[in-house]
Amino acid sequence: MRNTLIAGNWKMNGATSANDELVSGIIAGAPAAENVELLICPPFPYLAAMVAATAGSKVAVGAQNVSEHAGGAFTGEVAASMLVDLGCEYVIVGHSERRTLYGESSRDVAAKFASALDAGLRPILCVGETLEERQGEQTETVIDEQLDAVIDAVGIEAFGNAVIAYEPVWAIGTGMTATPEQAQEVHAHIRARLAGHDPVVAESLQILYGGSMKGENAAGLLAMTDIDGGLIGGASLKAADFLAIAEAAAQG
Repeated sequence: MRNTLIAGNWKMNGATSANDELVSGIIAGAPAAENVELLICPPFPYLAAMVAATAGSKVAVGAQNVSEHAGGAFTGEVAASMLVDLGCEYVIVGHSERRTLYGESSRDVAAKFASALDAGLRPILCVGETLEERQGEQTETVIDEQLDAVIDAVGIEAFGNAVIAYEPVWAIGTGMTATPEQAQEVHAHIRARLAGHDPVVAESLQILYGGSMKGENAAGLLAMTDIDGGLIGGASLKAADFLAIAEAAAQG
């Protein structure tokens, strides 16, 4: 039985005092259910403080990005080993904003995935289609290409220590949300695609929904067979909103 992972991607938001208040609220209200895991992914400058603040709690800390390089003359980049040194357990790779705003290719994402694994981090691989691609009935083709780039680079076994997040790009920050049935269809496709390589790995893999999950729609989404949690954006910036999703997971 797969645990449910509720992961908060804070994006480029936060400040020291606000972060302390947010994480204190999350820790205080975290559901006791052992099958619900909580994760926060703050911006780089706040990682060390958030690792310290969550010590001894059920809240894990991850980063939002990582370099594909192990170290060296790469000004402005952050190596996976540095994240491990700070106490991070996870890192997001291939978020749609990294792909669209910063031109990261699937090959780049695969290299970051590999770098994270090599250092002992658990990568959260984001995949998903744009509105134009969905309307053109290219959803599965796009996602397959994104998945295959990583499988080709590191092998299917690597997904035994990874997470996938399905991001319908058209549902991020737009107010639009995939129906539970639409999300389930894509999640099932992702699992089936991986099962074609290794059924055991595919069955144990957590696949998160990353398209504007909120307290109001979380229960319906999390009730779907292949949806194992959420990668939460805006709703992760307020403790009450984040905890509402976590509670929906605990009640599921």
